[in-house]
Amino acid sequence: MTFSSLGLHETLVAAMAQQGYAQPTPVQSAAVPPAVAGRDVLVCAQTGSGKTAAFALAVLQRCKPASSAGFRHPQALVLVPTRELAVQVGGVLSGLARVAGLPVRVSVVFGGVSINPQLMALRGGTDVVVATTGRLLDIVAHNALDLGRVETLVLDEADRMLDLGFAEELERVLAMVPAQRQSLLFSATYSAAVRRLAEARLRDPVEVTIDTGMQAAPDIMQRAVTVDPSRRTQLLRHLVQQEQWPRVLVFVATKYAAEMVADKLRRAGLQAEPFHAQLSQGKRGQVLADFKASDVQVVVATDVAARGVDIAGLPVVVNFDLPRAAADYIHRIGRTGRAGLRGMAVSFVTAENAAHFALIEKRHALEVVRETVAGFEPEVALPTVSRDQAAGGVKGRRPSKKDKLRAAGLLPPLA
Repeated sequence: MTFSSLGLHETLVAAMAQQGYAQPTPVQSAAVPPAVAGRDVLVCAQTGSGKTAAFALAVLQRCKPASSAGFRHPQALVLVPTRELAVQVGGVLSGLARVAGLPVRVSVVFGGVSINPQLMALRGGTDVVVATTGRLLDIVAHNALDLGRVETLVLDEADRMLDLGFAEELERVLAMVPAQRQSLLFSATYSAAVRRLAEARLRDPVEVTIDTGMQAAPDIMQRAVTVDPSRRTQLLRHLVQQEQWPRVLVFVATKYAAEMVADKLRRAGLQAEPFHAQLSQGKRGQVLADFKASDVQVVVATDVAARGVDIAGLPVVVNFDLPRAAADYIHRIGRTGRAGLRGMAVSFVTAENAAHFALIEKRHALEVVRETVAGFEPEVALPTVSRDQAAGGVKGRRPSKKDKLRAAGLLPPLA
C-alpha cells in the first residue's frame, strides 16, 4: 500500500515522500482512510507505530484554508498528556504542513512555562491547537481560545492522560467542544478506562488494533543482565564504555535516583544529565536538544520520558530500575528501534526484582535469557521464577493521584 492509496491530497503524499517515508505503517494504512472520510476512529497500537503521523495526515487533510475570520476558533484540537509530547506532535504537524505548502497555523500550548508568550502567539490566529489539558483550560479562561467550532478532536496517548489523573480536566474540555464533531482516540493500551471513554465519546468508531506485543518489534534486541543492586551504576558505566554506546537513555524510578546516577556517571568521566519532572521546562528542553545533538551521551530519566520523547536513531535504552507497571516496559524500550532502525534494550535484574521481570515477560509473551557480565556477577543468587509463577509487581506504596500529578510536573514537589 502507498500513501496515495489512502485518499490523501497529492501535496501530503509528496511531503511524506520528501521526509523519507516510502509507504504507510499498518496503523496509518488502517486509520487514515476512515479518519480522512470523517469517521470517528479508535486506535490501539504500541509506541513507535506511526500513530502521530496517522492523525496528523488526517487533521491536515481536513483543515480548511486559513481564514482571517474567527481567530480564536481552531478547527482541530489535539490533547496530549505531557509537555514533551505536545512539542513533538506540534513539530510533526507544523513540519508536515510546511513541507506540503499548506497554509495551516499550528499552535502548541503547555504548562510549566509562562502563559504570556503563548497568549501573545495566539493573537495571530490558529487552525490547529496541540495542548495539555491544564494549560488549555487556562488559555480558554483568558478568552484567548473558543473551542465552540472544533471539528476534529484528537486524544493522543489517552491511556496516559487517564493514568496521570487528568480525567476531570479532560471532561471539562470535552464539554467545551461541539457534540457533533469527529473524534480520533489513540492509545498504546486498551484499559477499561480507555474503553469507557471511547464508548462515551466516540460515535460508531472504526476500531484499529495493532499487535502491541513485543513480537511486533523484532528490531529491538532485549537483554536481561543480572547484578546486585549496589553495583548497577558501575555496571552501567562499564557497559557504556565497553560496548561503546554513543547515546543511551537510562530509566530510573525516582527523581533522586536520576540525579544520583547522573552525578556518579559525570564523576566517572561520562557526559550525563538527569531528566525528570522537577527540572524547569527550559532545562528539560536543553537536555533533550543536547542529547539529540550527541553533546550528552547518557540521559538518566524517570518515566516522564517513557512516552512522547522521540530521539531519532537512539541505539540503547537501559532499565536501571524496572517499571512499576508491566505495560510501561513497552513504552520505555519503544524509545529505541524506531523508524526501521535496530535498537537494544537492557534491563538490570536483581534478586529483589526478578519476580517482577518474570511478570513482565509473562505479560508480553517474552523469554529473555539472563546473562552476567564478567566482574559483575551477583553475590546474591536470583530466585528461579517461571513465567507461569510470576505474579504481583514492584513492592511499594501505590502512587496517589497527587503523586502522579507531581511526576508529570503539574504539582510542586514535596518539601
